[in-house]
Amino acid sequence: MGKERLYLFDTTLRDGAQTQGVDFSVEDKNIIAEALDKLGIDYVEGGWPGANPGDTEFFANPPKLKNAVFTAFGMTRRSGRSASNDVGLKAVLDAETPGVCLVGKSWDYHVDIALGITNDENLKLISSSIEECVRLGREAMYDAEHFFDGYKANPEFALSCLKAAYDAGARWCILCDTNGGTMPHEVTSIVSEVVKHIPGDHLGIHTHNDTENAVSNTLAAVLAGVRHVQGTLNGLGERCGNANMVSLIPTFLLKEPFKSKFETGITAEGLKSLKFVSNLLDELLNRAPNRHQPYVGASAFSHKGGLHVSAVQKDPKTYEHIDPPLVGNKRVIPVSDQSGRSNILAQLKDLGLDIDPKDPKVDRLLEDVKEREFRGYAYDSALASFELMARRRLGLLPDYFDVESFRVQVERRHNANGDLVTVADAVVKVVVDGKRHLSVGEGNGPVNALDTALRKDLGKYSEYISDLRLADFKVRILNTGTEAITRVMIESTDDSRHRWFTIGVSPNIVDASFAALIDSINYKLLREGAPAGK
Repeated sequence: MGKERLYLFDTTLRDGAQTQGVDFSVEDKNIIAEALDKLGIDYVEGGWPGANPGDTEFFANPPKLKNAVFTAFGMTRRSGRSASNDVGLKAVLDAETPGVCLVGKSWDYHVDIALGITNDENLKLISSSIEECVRLGREAMYDAEHFFDGYKANPEFALSCLKAAYDAGARWCILCDTNGGTMPHEVTSIVSEVVKHIPGDHLGIHTHNDTENAVSNTLAAVLAGVRHVQGTLNGLGERCGNANMVSLIPTFLLKEPFKSKFETGITAEGLKSLKFVSNLLDELLNRAPNRHQPYVGASAFSHKGGLHVSAVQKDPKTYEHIDPPLVGNKRVIPVSDQSGRSNILAQLKDLGLDIDPKDPKVDRLLEDVKEREFRGYAYDSALASFELMARRRLGLLPDYFDVESFRVQVERRHNANGDLVTVADAVVKVVVDGKRHLSVGEGNGPVNALDTALRKDLGKYSEYISDLRLADFKVRILNTGTEAITRVMIESTDDSRHRWFTIGVSPNIVDASFAALIDSINYKLLREGAPAGK
C-alpha cells in the first residue's frame, strides 16, 4: 500500500506578519517565498491583496515560484453584495493567483454577533464565494474560522459550513483552531467525526499555539484524517504564534507513524536545508535564532554533562532522537564546569584540533575551564571564546595584535540644537607588527565607541573585519553589592551569516565588554585565516 500525500501550506507571509514586532518588506517576502518554494512547500500564501500597500505591491509583482502554488488570502463576500460585486473579494481575485484561500465564519455565535445575519445567509456567503473562485479557474480553499469552538457549540451548523464550501468546489476545507484553546484529544475526536462527512483528502488543519499545543494538535488532526497542513516558519503568528512548520516537517519525514504512512513534497535534500531556511527568516527579521528550537536550534543537539557526552560518543541514539545533519544541524559538545575530559576532547575534535588524549595540556585546559567558570565565565554559551582559550593553551593561536591601553569617557551634554544627549569617546592604543596605532572613536555607548576606535586602524587586519557586526549584547550581574562581578556576552555576525559568541567577566562592565569585543575580533581573524603578526 502506497503512502498518502500530505500537502503543506505555509502562512508565514500573512500569519507571521501579524507577529508583534514583525514587519516584512516586499523584498523580504520575495526572499521567503522563494526559500519556501525551494524547500518543497506545496502552497505559499502571500498575504491579503488590497489589505495594505505592501501586500498590494507584492501581488502586483509576484515571486516566480517553480513548485509551490502561490495563494492569495481574503474573506468570503459580505452580506448584501454579490460575489462578483464585492470590493474585498474582487481585490483578492484580481491578484490572479493560482490559489485562493477565503476565511469565513463557522461558529453560529459569530454569525449572529459579528455578522448580524442568519445561519442560512452565512452558508450562501461561503458557497457563492467559493463558486466564484472556481468559475475563474482558481484552486479554492475555505478557512473555517473558529471551527472547533463552533463545532462544540453547534456541530450541525459547523459541518454545514464545510459542506457548503465543499459542494461549491473547494479543494480544501481547513479546520481552524483560531484562538488556540482546543486540546489534542478534542482535535482527534472532532476530526474523526468530520471525516465522516467531508473526505479527509479535502480537509486541512490550521492551529494556533496559545496552549503550546499547535504542533500536537496538527499531528493529532493528521492522524485523525486531514491531509492539508498549515503552519508558519519558526511558529510566527499573532499572540503565541501558529503551528511551527519547522517542527512539523521533520516530524512528518522522520518520525513514526508519519514516516511510514505519509509523504510530502519535501525531499531528503530539502530537509537538510531546514536549519538554513529557519535561520534565514530570523536574519531577515534581524533577531537571534532560538537556540533551543527543536530540530534546528543551536542547542537542539547540545550535550553538556560529561556522562552524556561519553554515552553519545559510544551511541548517538542514546541522547539524540535523530541524526542532526538530516535537518542541516550538528552535534554540539559545550564545555563548562560540568565538563569532563570527554567534553574537552570532543570539543577539540569538533574544532579540528587533534591532540593526544593523554596530553597533560588537556587536564590543564579542563582545570582552566572550571576555574574560569567559577569566576563567572560560561563557555557552553560562548564557544568562540573557548576556542581562543583552548588554542592559546595548546600554543595554536596566532598573535595578531596587542592592546597597549584603552580609555573611555561618557559625557552627557546639550548638543547644538539644545537637546540633551549622551555620547561616549574611546581611545585605543594597539600594537601591530611592532608598530603602535592610536585611534579615537565615538559612539552612543562605551562599547560602541571602543568598537569604532578598534576598527578605525588595525593595520593589515582592518580588511579582515570590515564585515564584522555586533548582533547582540547581554549583561548579567553575577552577585550583589558595590563590587559586583559583571558578565558580558557579545553575539557577532558577518556577511557569511556565521554567528559566534564571546564572553568577558570583570568587576568593571567596560573591561568585561572590551574583553568580549577583543575575543570577537580575534575569532573573526582566526576564521578568515589572517596571518600572524610579526
